[in-house]
Amino acid sequence: MPIPDFQSLMLPMLEYLHDGSKRTNSEIADYLCAHFQISGEERLEKLPSGRQTKMVNRMAWAKAHMTRARLLQSPGRGITQITERGIEVLSGNPSRVDLRLLQQFPEYAAWRNTSAEKPIDHEEEAHPATPEESLGSAFQCLQEALLASLLDRIRLSSPSRFEEIVVDLLVGMGYGGSRADAAQVLGKSRDEGIDGLINEDRLGLDVIYVQAKQWGNAVGRPEIQKFAGALSGQHARKGIFVTSSEFTKEARDFAAKIENKIILVDGRRMAELMIEHGIGVSTISTFAVKRVDSDYFEEE
Repeated sequence: MPIPDFQSLMLPMLEYLHDGSKRTNSEIADYLCAHFQISGEERLEKLPSGRQTKMVNRMAWAKAHMTRARLLQSPGRGITQITERGIEVLSGNPSRVDLRLLQQFPEYAAWRNTSAEKPIDHEEEAHPATPEESLGSAFQCLQEALLASLLDRIRLSSPSRFEEIVVDLLVGMGYGGSRADAAQVLGKSRDEGIDGLINEDRLGLDVIYVQAKQWGNAVGRPEIQKFAGALSGQHARKGIFVTSSEFTKEARDFAAKIENKIILVDGRRMAELMIEHGIGVSTISTFAVKRVDSDYFEEE
């Protein structure tokens, strides 16, 4: 089953630790995965940032909140143990341990009131995401809005401007040497279904043939066949077909099965690559998310 939200992990975690034993993070994770029947694949699912798994992140926040409420303690690095207060909470047979229940403890209430943590509200109870998950979701919304706006600009550009954007993107990705070198070859030949060629690397050890189509309609199989034929006529092995629109399923299926390597880049993928490589976009804000470096505090 999907990994429960971090508040739903609190009671099972507390119950697992009820005997007072000191448990490692790995032991707790193993127990929770077995308790909730979480598969190995689900356990490895990562946050939008890709830097941490959801399981590790949600466990960490469940532990952090219960530690603030003095239900848990950490007697050593990566070790968790229940406290007398935690045992007392379990003795009341609660149906659920969550932020609302933790609010009854003065240490936790004081922390909520003085830290960056906002007071508990209905939104937090209805959508109990961890801060990293909330930040990741907000970032994804911003990225989707940026992607849609960038794609609109790509599709409204003239064919000549579209080719210039393709050049900038390929150079930004490390192809073609300098911008001037790339501009000299791309968009010049227009021979036999090929718009141009560009060096695969800065030394020019191999070349890639390029087709750039500023189209409103989807690119179908005939266009890819024509491009593949042009590559064969040049004894070329690699090609990139870039369009501001989309490719039909037939076009993608054909490109996937032919001997020549043809990479299809549609408008959305082009916009994603432009964002990734900083082409046509600028940074307005940067947030560095940091955590405590446990190694720094270790005493020899």
